[in-house]
Amino acid sequence: MATDPEDRDSRWPRRLYRDGSDPDPRFTLANERTFLAWIRTALALMAGGVGIEALNAATGQASPLRTALAVLLLLGGVLCSATAFARWMATERALRRGRPLPAPRLAPVIGYGLGAIGIAACVLLFVSGF
Repeated sequence: MATDPEDRDSRWPRRLYRDGSDPDPRFTLANERTFLAWIRTALALMAGGVGIEALNAATGQASPLRTALAVLLLLGGVLCSATAFARWMATERALRRGRPLPAPRLAPVIGYGLGAIGIAACVLLFVSGF
């Protein structure tokens, strides 16, 4: 934890670290672990999309539904990855200012989105035998 003003200015993103005061390091590290969990989720979504598209290619008959599922998973991974840092910044800013933590806006999108993709995958499995 930096207490020297010169050390504080060298941290990135500077606009974040100029604001408020350093919170308890446990909270900052928990925020960082949450960020990494979102990145892992993004990687898993992208891997699922690539896997479905690889299955689509391996069957020899390209299915538009499989391609759509692969694209949805890849886009979900991109969305999750792209918003993880913004979420980390918003949470860190709230911690530094002593304000309530921001609401998890991406969690319902990912939760309901994966539920819809799971239902679509089940339909695909029953209809075409995958």
